[in-house]
Amino acid sequence: MSDAILRVRGLSKRFDSEEVLRGVSFEVHKGDAKVFIGPSGTGKSTLLRCLNRLVEPDSGQVWLGSEEITHASDIDGVRRRMGMVFQNFYLFDHLTALGNVEIGLTKVLKMPKRQAKDFAMSELARVGMDRFADKYPAELSGGQAQRVSIARSLAMNPEIMLFDEPTSALDPELTGEVLEVMRNLASGGMTMLVVSHEMEFVYSVASEVLFMEGGVIVERGTPGQIRDENASAESRDPGAPSAQNPSKSFARTRAFLRRLDG
Repeated sequence: MSDAILRVRGLSKRFDSEEVLRGVSFEVHKGDAKVFIGPSGTGKSTLLRCLNRLVEPDSGQVWLGSEEITHASDIDGVRRRMGMVFQNFYLFDHLTALGNVEIGLTKVLKMPKRQAKDFAMSELARVGMDRFADKYPAELSGGQAQRVSIARSLAMNPEIMLFDEPTSALDPELTGEVLEVMRNLASGGMTMLVVSHEMEFVYSVASEVLFMEGGVIVERGTPGQIRDENASAESRDPGAPSAQNPSKSFARTRAFLRRLDG
């Protein structure tokens, strides 16, 4: 039995005639920070949404620990164990920053009000937002709102955090404060799956970079291997159609990164 905290096997998803995911497989161990990169429309966001059942996969299996969650009836329970931060913040406009973090603790976890407030404040402090606890979303910058969103997910004490391009809706000057929070989480041992094209962040945080193209993982390796022109691809998804003729280097990943730089 694998000691992986998350196992994904043959995950596939089609929207009408478009096959968005084609048999994606990988494992995640405790403390991993795996980052998915690749062109738009290659299934990265759909993959994360399939993991926590916001989107139902057509086939394949996902295990969280020893539990097979692909067909689990308790979807809310799955989502409590797997926190997700989106491109947009999805905060409740009528609640303060504190209220946005408290609400899941009182409504979902049934935590007493006083305990929920104290715990919510500690999570806001964790992301540097305790000074803004009484502010409403309209009074916050985009970076501040995203940090509240992260605190809200962390408050549920998830086993894994999923980040779907969490800085893509932010101005460049606000991106750094969110990435710094994520760096701190990674250095503290939080298990993370991230979709991001902030390559300086990726190189500094990722335990593994997975390049997706055409709905499959076509190249994967450490940041050091991707940057080393002489490195060979560490591993591939052996069942993926695009992996039938594997290259000996990270050529496709590097070509994509050159397009980003250009």
